[in-house]
Amino acid sequence: MSDSNEGAWQCAEHIGQPSSFGKWLRLGSNHENSHCCYDRTVTDSASRPARPPRAESREAVELHGIRARHPELAGAVDLHLELLELQRRIQVRVPLPTLDLSSAVLQQHAANASPLLRFEDIPLDLTDLRLMVRQTADVLRRFGALEEPDYVKAQAAGRDMNLTAMAARWYRSAGERQLAAAGSQPPPAAASSDSDMLQQVLALAMRPFLSRCAEVLQQRPELSLWTHAHCALCAGEPDFAVITPSAERHLICSRCALRWKFESLTCPYCRNSNRARITSFATTDGQYRVYACDVCHRYLKAYDGRRASRPVMPMVDNVATLPLDAAAMQRGYTS
Repeated sequence: MSDSNEGAWQCAEHIGQPSSFGKWLRLGSNHENSHCCYDRTVTDSASRPARPPRAESREAVELHGIRARHPELAGAVDLHLELLELQRRIQVRVPLPTLDLSSAVLQQHAANASPLLRFEDIPLDLTDLRLMVRQTADVLRRFGALEEPDYVKAQAAGRDMNLTAMAARWYRSAGERQLAAAGSQPPPAAASSDSDMLQQVLALAMRPFLSRCAEVLQQRPELSLWTHAHCALCAGEPDFAVITPSAERHLICSRCALRWKFESLTCPYCRNSNRARITSFATTDGQYRVYACDVCHRYLKAYDGRRASRPVMPMVDNVATLPLDAAAMQRGYTS
């Protein structure tokens, strides 16, 4: 395994910066000609007790800290702060699903590499999902991450009564790809251009529901039976990892944030285990590391929890490691 720290924390000039910002709408009106009368003692905000401010989540506090330390990442931080708040508002309303997670069931799914969670078992509320799709598109568009034509399509999808079927196709596609890769079934049909456009929006909109489902499985000891590179719950690919205090590497699902143990120096994308063909480089403080595969040319970032003062926070740590993305791409790797 090759290792290099040189230049790993040099940020590309525009990393994390939105391409454009829309003009803020100034809301207000002239009430001089209004004929509406009201009782000031009832409606004056000064007469009502102040509502206590909502406590910031640990993730929000950490994101604010990143902005203070790395002003060049302010745009990415603000984008993720808004996405985080959207997801928190929905996730607290999502009930825990009822799943059969016995050892026998997990062994069966592990044997054929199939995910445990059926789409029908996700506690999905259509009203909340439609809201998440539209508001996620709003945030992405405002920060320049979604072009106008794609934004219009996402808004239309958020109002479409067939959104559940669209989400089901998106959800099941990951499991179909994994089973096809294992040779258990033919490759799935190519997705339409609309579904390609909606992948990012749907992934973000579905996260509160899938993360809630992951809470059920995360604490079960039977999860140790799963040794595949894709998620045991939803079949999603990992997009981050954490090195535990015992030096184990746990992959983190890009869709539901489930964590599971995986070989420390095996590529989760092509299963290359030749250490000579795994390139590793890290931040100067050793807090984050990249594992890059010289066979499939993909890379995975990791948070080193062995000397950390806090647990891994995937949304926070993905923003904090944007300079590592730049370093990996400069070396010819893709995520």
